[in-house]
Amino acid sequence: MKKRKFAIIGTGFWARFQLAGWLELPGVECVALYNRTRSKAEALAREFGIEHVYDDAEKMFDHERLDFVDIITGEGTHEAFTRMAARRKIPVICQKPFAPDLDSARRMMSVCREAGVPLLINENFRWQSGMRALKETIDSGAIGKPWRARIVFNSSFPVFRNQPFLKELDRFILMDVGVHLVDCARFLFGDIASLYCRSHRINEGIKGEDAVSLLMGMENGMTVAIEISYASRWSGECFPETLCLVEGQDASVELLSNFRLRVTTRNGQREHIARPPSYPWADPEYAAIHASIVDCHRNLLKGITEGELYAETRAEDNLKTFEAVWRAYDSAKTNTVVSIGR
Repeated sequence: MKKRKFAIIGTGFWARFQLAGWLELPGVECVALYNRTRSKAEALAREFGIEHVYDDAEKMFDHERLDFVDIITGEGTHEAFTRMAARRKIPVICQKPFAPDLDSARRMMSVCREAGVPLLINENFRWQSGMRALKETIDSGAIGKPWRARIVFNSSFPVFRNQPFLKELDRFILMDVGVHLVDCARFLFGDIASLYCRSHRINEGIKGEDAVSLLMGMENGMTVAIEISYASRWSGECFPETLCLVEGQDASVELLSNFRLRVTTRNGQREHIARPPSYPWADPEYAAIHASIVDCHRNLLKGITEGELYAETRAEDNLKTFEAVWRAYDSAKTNTVVSIGR
């Protein structure tokens, strides 16, 4: 089988785990790393035995024969790197959040569409084992027609310890975690019709919001509440797990801590563990997230090799998630309910 050769653009905190996840898949080979600070790329290259390192992205594109690139930089640089790849007819995988704003995201889509290359967004929360099991339970009809849900990611985890740049973001938790949870809501229940958002800044010394409450009306009539916080002091800290409750006409299903999936009916409860796979390279503090990277990458690779429509989080779909997050900021600023996609 032909190996698909790729480069990683950006070698910060997450790149090590994204690269390790790619290398779990057969048929791919990382041939180059780029970072504006060359020493960071060199350190990662030594760790993984990658020969070619660049601090000039244009030079990398000119010198390497690439089947795709994985962009793992801040969202403010996504458009420039996407344009470099599209000019050379190279498919693009881009980390979330999609872009710094909606106009930039649409321009990225346009340039890739004109070049005839896929643009895919690396969105891994929906690939967590518990989230897939929750979706399977809902789709099986075990709880009847769902009508209300709650998705929760509340924590006091010191996220700024290993990602200090997050303190400087004007838009923080909605862009960092909110995109994941909104995408999970769309994965589970379909598209969003309207939303209302409240945001708070609790931790000292940060610029952006670190706690958000989001209420969404879905196109199918459901009500979905999302809670996100890095300022919560709860018993049973379960970072980085996402907890869910979905109520249906016949029963409810909960995704609880330690990957427990519990269905409650009038006749009692049943529970099983949706345990994620274990990888030796995963950071124990982030293992629940890191375990989802491989399945996410597998799906993205299918979108590269077999056609863009095979990827769940292609740009056209993820733009709906990104628009909802952007409109949530509008809602929080104006204290109003806003419509989506209209």
